[in-house]
Amino acid sequence: MVHFPIGLLLVALLLEILDWKRKSAGLREATRIVTWIGAGSALTAVIFGLLLAEAEDASGTSFEIHKWSGIATMALAVAASFALRARNRAVFRSLLFVTVFGVTFAGHYGAMLTHGDDYLSSTLPSSGEPQEPAGTDEADFVLTNTGALNPQQVQDLNVEVRSILAHNCYSCHSETKTKGDLRLDSKDAIMKGGEGGPVVVPNHPDKSEMIRRISLPKGDKEAMPTKGKRLTEREVNVLKFWIEKGALWPEGEQKSIYRVAALEPRMPTVPSPTAELNKPVDLFVNAYFKKNNISWKPVVDDRIYIRRVYLDIIGLLPPPEKVDAFIADTRPDKREVLARELLNRNDDYAQHWMSFWNDALRNDYSGTGYITGGRFDITKWLYSSLQVNKPYNWFVKELISPNKESEGFIKGIKWRGTINSSQRTEMQAAQNVSQVFLGLNLKCASCHDSFVSDWKLADAYAFANIFADTLLEINRCDKPTGKIAGTKMLFPELGEISVDANTETRLRQLADFLVQPKDGRLYRTVTNRIWAQLLGRGIIEPVDVMDNMPWSEDLLDWLSSDFVANGYDMKKLIYTIVTSKTYQLPSTSVKEANDIMANDFKFTGMVRKRLSAEQFSDAISVAFKPMYADSAIMYKRLPEDIKSRMPFARAAFVKNDPFLTSLGRPNRETVSTSRTSQANLLQALELTNGNKFTHTLKLGSKEWKAKYPTTDSLVTALYRKSLGREPLPKELAAAKKILGPTPNEEGIQDLVWAIALVPEFQLIY
Repeated sequence: MVHFPIGLLLVALLLEILDWKRKSAGLREATRIVTWIGAGSALTAVIFGLLLAEAEDASGTSFEIHKWSGIATMALAVAASFALRARNRAVFRSLLFVTVFGVTFAGHYGAMLTHGDDYLSSTLPSSGEPQEPAGTDEADFVLTNTGALNPQQVQDLNVEVRSILAHNCYSCHSETKTKGDLRLDSKDAIMKGGEGGPVVVPNHPDKSEMIRRISLPKGDKEAMPTKGKRLTEREVNVLKFWIEKGALWPEGEQKSIYRVAALEPRMPTVPSPTAELNKPVDLFVNAYFKKNNISWKPVVDDRIYIRRVYLDIIGLLPPPEKVDAFIADTRPDKREVLARELLNRNDDYAQHWMSFWNDALRNDYSGTGYITGGRFDITKWLYSSLQVNKPYNWFVKELISPNKESEGFIKGIKWRGTINSSQRTEMQAAQNVSQVFLGLNLKCASCHDSFVSDWKLADAYAFANIFADTLLEINRCDKPTGKIAGTKMLFPELGEISVDANTETRLRQLADFLVQPKDGRLYRTVTNRIWAQLLGRGIIEPVDVMDNMPWSEDLLDWLSSDFVANGYDMKKLIYTIVTSKTYQLPSTSVKEANDIMANDFKFTGMVRKRLSAEQFSDAISVAFKPMYADSAIMYKRLPEDIKSRMPFARAAFVKNDPFLTSLGRPNRETVSTSRTSQANLLQALELTNGNKFTHTLKLGSKEWKAKYPTTDSLVTALYRKSLGREPLPKELAAAKKILGPTPNEEGIQDLVWAIALVPEFQLIY
C-alpha cells in the first residue's frame, strides 16, 4: 500500500511520453486510468505511511524530508489528475513530470530510512564494509589486556560502552521507547533482557544475544540496529570486550562512573614557608613540584616579565620608555608595584578583558539575531562592570537576574525558522549558565540523557524551566514525550526554586542560590578560567569540565576560597597570580596541541601563548600604525565618553572581520571559553596576503618614512616599539639590506611584516 504509487505514476509518465509521439486514443485512456489510480494510491500511501511512522515512532531529518516530500507528491498527483480531467494536456504533463520527480525524491529518503544512508553505494562491487586498520583509535587495554582492569580502565570502558549504546540503541531501547520490552540504559535493564530473554551473558560474548544481533550481516531481518548505520567493527569489538570482562557496570544506579567534583568550598592548609617561598600559590606549587620531582627554575628577566604582565592585564605592549625604567628600577617589590599600576588602569583593563567575557557570554556587535531583533547585546553593562571591577558575585547575579542592559545573556539567540527543541532560548540559557558559571555540559542532556555525564534530559528541562515563562514539555531528540518537567536547580542542595513563582522571581532565586559562598563550584570555575587565561592552561582542563581532576586540587581550592574571602575581587585574584613566583617561571611549550589536555600533563610553568586576535591587532596599532579607524568602534554600545579614554580603536570593540577571524576570534553564536594558541594555515594566509594587514602596512610606511629619514633611526625605533629592545647588530645589518641607505615605503612594509611574524613578537614568553 505504501509503495504501489511509485510504479503506477512512473507508468503513467511513460504512457504519456509514448502518446506524445504516437497520438493514440488507447494510450490516452490508459494514461487516464493509471493516473487516477496512482493519485488515489498516493493518498492511501500517505495515510498508511503516517500510521506506520507513528507505530515505528519514526523521527529525524531523513524522516521529515521523506514525509513532507511524500505529502507534496500526493498533492501533485491529485492536481495532475484534475488537470487531465480538465483536458489541459500541457499542465497535466508538467505536473506529472514533477510528480514522478517527487516520488523519486521521497522514495530515495524512504530507502535511506529502511536500508541506511548507503543503500545505493553498498550494492556496488567495491562497496564492502570499510575495514578499519587494526588498532585504529582503539584503547590499548581493549586490544591487549587479558587480566583485570584497573579503576581508570573500567571507567574509560564504561564511558565508551554507554556512548556506543546511546548513539546506536537508545532511540529504540530506553526509557522513552522500549521495543521488544528491552532497555539498554541501565544495568538492571540490560541484565534483565527483553521479550526473548537475556541479551548479555557476562564473560561470554559468544552466548550474548546482543553480540549475535549486531554481528549479523546487513539485510538480515534479525540484525540490529534495524535502521540507519550499522555498528563499526571497532564498536562491536568494544562491546565484546566489555562483556568478556564481565559486563562491568557501577553497582547501584546512584553510583556514577564519572568523577563528580565536590560542590562545597574547601580551604586547605597552606604549606609552611621556605627560605625562598612565602606566597601561598608558590607553596602549593612547591608541594606539587616535590611530589612530581620537578625543580624550580630561575624566574624570567625584567624585559620578559613586563611584556608578559602588560599583555595579560591590559592587552597592550609596554612602551619602550617604561621597559627601560622598569629594568633600571632597583626596588625589590617593583614587580608587585607594576602589577598594581596596571590593574589600576581601569579603562585599559576593561578594554582588554572585554574580549574574554565577550567570548564566554556570547556578546558580539553583529551577527545572527541582530537583524531580526532576536538578540540583545550587553556591551555597555559589561564594560562598566569591568571598569569598576564589580564583585564577581554581583556580576553573576546581574547576568542571571538581569536588568535591561544585562538581559542579553540569558535571552539567548532567537534563531530564524524552525529550530531543534534543544536550541529554544530557555534551553540556551540553561546550557550557557551551566557551562560558563558551573563548568558543566548540558548540551547532550538537552536532547537525551547524556552519555558523557550523569545529567539526564529531565535535569536539563527542569533547569531550563527556571528561565521559561511557561513550563516546557520534554522533547527527546526533538520528539515530544508528553511529559512536563518541573523546576529544579542542577545542584538541589543549593536551594529549591518555587515552581509557582513568576519568571522574575525564579531568576532572582536562582541568582541568589548560585552566588552563595557554599557554592564552591561557581568560584572554582571562574578561578580556573582566570588561571588558564594567564598561564595558558587551567588547573583543570578542559575548563568547561570542572569534574575532571585538577593537577593540584589544593591550589585550586585555596585560590577559589581566597577569592571569596577577598570580596569576590577579580583584580585581587589576578594580582595574586601574576605576582607569584609561579607566574614568573619561564614559559614552556607542548609538542602537539592535544598534549595540553593530556591526563598525564605536568605543570612546570606558564604554557607559551600566542597573541590573541585582539592582542596582535593592538600590538600592530601600538608599534606601527592603528589597524582600525575610530569609526570602526561600536561606540553606540559603550558609555558616551569612552572615545576619549581609548588610546586608539582597540580591536576588542570592532565588528569581527576576516583578519580577526583568521587570528582566532570566534563568531560568538556559541559560548567560547578558550581559544587555540596554535598557528594555522588561515592565519598564515591572512598575514601574508590579507587585505587588512597589507593596507595597514602600506598606510603606516608612509608615516614612518616621513618621521624617520635614516635607516638606523627607523630600525631602532621600530624594534623598541615592537619588541621592547634595541636591534642586535645582525638584525640591524639585515634591516639595512631590506631598506637600503634611504628607507622606502616598500622596504618599510617588508621589514614590519618580517618583525610581526617572528615568534618574539607573536608569542607571550
